[in-house]
Amino acid sequence: MRYHFFLARKLIIPFSLALFFAQAQTPRLALTIDSIMRGPELVGFEPAAVRWSHDSAHVYFQWKQYTDKDAAPMDTYTANRDGFGLRKLSDEEIKQLPPVGGDTTHDKRLTVYSSSGDLFLFDNTTGKIQQLTKTTDTEANPRFLPDGKRIAFTRGGNLYVMSLDSGVLVQMTDIRTAAAATTQAVPAGGGGGRGQGLGQGQGGGRGQGGGRGAAPPTGTAAAGGATTSASQEYLKNEQKELLDAIRERVAVREEADARRKKDDPGRKPFTPTGRETVGQLQLSPDEKTVFATVSEPGSPRSTIVPNYITESGYTEDINGRSNVGDSQNTSRLAMIDVTTGEVKWVDHGQRRTPPAAAASPQPPREGGPPVRTPAPQDRDVQLGMPLWSEDGAKAVIQARAADNKDRWLLALDASTGKTRVLAHDRDDAWLGGPAANTIGWMKNDREVYFQSERSGFAHLYAVDFEGGEPRALTSGQWEVLNVRQSRDKSLFYLTATKDGPFDQFLYQMSGDGGPLTRITQEPGKHTTTLSPDEHWIADIYSYTNKPPDLYIRENDPKAVAKRITTSPSPEFAQYPWLDVPIVMVPARDGVKVPARLFQAASFKKGGPGVIFVHGAGYLQNVDHKWSSSYYHEYLFDHILMERGFTVIDVDYRGSAGYGRDWRTAVYEHMGGKDLDDIVDAAKYLAAQKGVDPKKIGLWGGSYGGFMTLMAMFTEADVFAAGAALRPVSDWALYNQGYTAEILNLPQSDPEAYRKSSPIFFAQGLKGALLICHGMVDTNVEFEDTVRLVQKLIELRKENWNLAVYPVEDHGFRQPASWADEYKRILALFEKM
Repeated sequence: MRYHFFLARKLIIPFSLALFFAQAQTPRLALTIDSIMRGPELVGFEPAAVRWSHDSAHVYFQWKQYTDKDAAPMDTYTANRDGFGLRKLSDEEIKQLPPVGGDTTHDKRLTVYSSSGDLFLFDNTTGKIQQLTKTTDTEANPRFLPDGKRIAFTRGGNLYVMSLDSGVLVQMTDIRTAAAATTQAVPAGGGGGRGQGLGQGQGGGRGQGGGRGAAPPTGTAAAGGATTSASQEYLKNEQKELLDAIRERVAVREEADARRKKDDPGRKPFTPTGRETVGQLQLSPDEKTVFATVSEPGSPRSTIVPNYITESGYTEDINGRSNVGDSQNTSRLAMIDVTTGEVKWVDHGQRRTPPAAAASPQPPREGGPPVRTPAPQDRDVQLGMPLWSEDGAKAVIQARAADNKDRWLLALDASTGKTRVLAHDRDDAWLGGPAANTIGWMKNDREVYFQSERSGFAHLYAVDFEGGEPRALTSGQWEVLNVRQSRDKSLFYLTATKDGPFDQFLYQMSGDGGPLTRITQEPGKHTTTLSPDEHWIADIYSYTNKPPDLYIRENDPKAVAKRITTSPSPEFAQYPWLDVPIVMVPARDGVKVPARLFQAASFKKGGPGVIFVHGAGYLQNVDHKWSSSYYHEYLFDHILMERGFTVIDVDYRGSAGYGRDWRTAVYEHMGGKDLDDIVDAAKYLAAQKGVDPKKIGLWGGSYGGFMTLMAMFTEADVFAAGAALRPVSDWALYNQGYTAEILNLPQSDPEAYRKSSPIFFAQGLKGALLICHGMVDTNVEFEDTVRLVQKLIELRKENWNLAVYPVEDHGFRQPASWADEYKRILALFEKM
């Protein structure tokens, strides 16, 4: 290996010199809005969907050249594990590639997967592909059974098992929709159950003589789903009593039914009630039970997003989503007996006391009726599918309360559906953090590992299936971001921030916990994929001023990574993009808030300053990685620097990367502590970096747009100008999943919504405000801005402008839209 690296070094030196001379003769990239808002045409496309060949000799991935159109599909590339041989694959070669995803046998020899609605088998030892089904139905979610010789999969809403040796197909469930159940109850010519219409009575008549086609028993559902009335029941009994022919017919049928049930007891169909639907299906390892998620939709009403620029020339509606506080989807976990079709329901065991019972009961008056205490009710708890131990004897389930304040790891009794709690997390704000849904079985097949913020930071824990206190596998004031096990479960591979919050390295740890060994060494972000033999690592690596590219390295801390792709255009290398220094801004409560500072060496004291406010709320933007979400803003910061601005980018309270307390600091008040941090950053610019306090602006999109509005409305004396991009102005208009966690529900916590929604503070606007919004935004919908504009009109405010983008969703795609938006932002700040 030393020899190869020596050769590589010898080759790199003349190439570097050639690159230096080429750059010396090429003019520097013109730093204009139009040039930097070209998107991937300048910064390139990030490699994605990385996977290895079965023999660990080649890596495959999705990628495009910077010259490709943004709307064009990704191409598939391959390279050798030594870093050479990069090339694009043909369509025929792509068909022979190992699958993305799928399920693999315990010995890792075979992988089954679904593609275009059919099932395929990939042999990981030979690389050969075998097609298993070719039907008009859609086969999906294939999984190997423990013997590795059969697969379970779904088709038409039911679960099937196929033998790979014989091809025999067995239907394991009989799940019907309500409409199908009605039409199948009594087919023409004969009876119910499996195999209807077969046997002696097939095709009509009264079905005498028995068999599976016998006529339905009198009194069962008739055609169209009607049932017998009391008078009809009376007449039926009278018929039997009066007429020998009827008695003989009934006796023959009952004898045939008894014989059929003895030979083939049949399976009771399962028909969800009301608006319920059956989703995911899973067969237990003993093949006795099928687990099924049964869901009921929430509010039937959803928002509508008008789309004005269409191929038809007519305005068309895009169906949106429900709003926070609307009734949401609920689900239960059913256990369907494979033999009988009988259904049990998994009992999560969590109850709540109804409000009437929670109040202090009044004693009954003497002689009065007894006081009835309402019975405890089931909490709204969402259940995951069972996760089975290697021996198939034990199963655990993750459960989460609908209000997201409780989460349980439950041991499941697969025979009864009863559960018991192995671990419980409670957060009076809301549960979250990285890798929050991580669970798996340890090598000993006795303990279950899971992720939790119970220490204040996201770490890995293990708990014994038989019970006891969970034990920490990792600890410290840092976070585990991603977890995977080695093939034999003897090791954990963790992506974590152990060496500081601004870098994401790959670490190796014993499968039983213990010290961590850092595998990747270069500061920045590492997104890694191990080869099947676990000797090689494919690494999508980025740094502050280096867009993501693919590297390959040996699985050794001392190994040197080999770069496979060069994604940015040659123009990108013509400008000295800043390796941005990270500073700590002192907040009013004594906390040090991380921030990135963009200030040119030529900055003159008394110049203007700008604060960039990142979106999403729970997102980390202050670190050593290239920001795939905010590279447009990173490039724009350089234009601002060249024009005399100092720019600061703050990971305010509520951002990711700094633990539970930082994450939940915005509970019940967005625009509270997070906005305090932004204001304190403005004061830092003035006091420590020489910025004129009367010439400070801010801008941001989505949550950053919301924060900009709050700042311009409630801190009007601090900020001279603000650009709010696709902003939330009223949290009551946003979705349930994000908003209810932080602010609860508007009907139960209206004060949290009023003090967190900028529209209620619009009268405070003093400085210049620019609002930009895509009109087909299906995330923060354009309606939010329309309502705010009407409020500003009614308040007779004049110092605001609105720019709309008719073809843009929440994330812009058109370079022309990006350029127009940022030219307006630049003009806004230059007028401060």
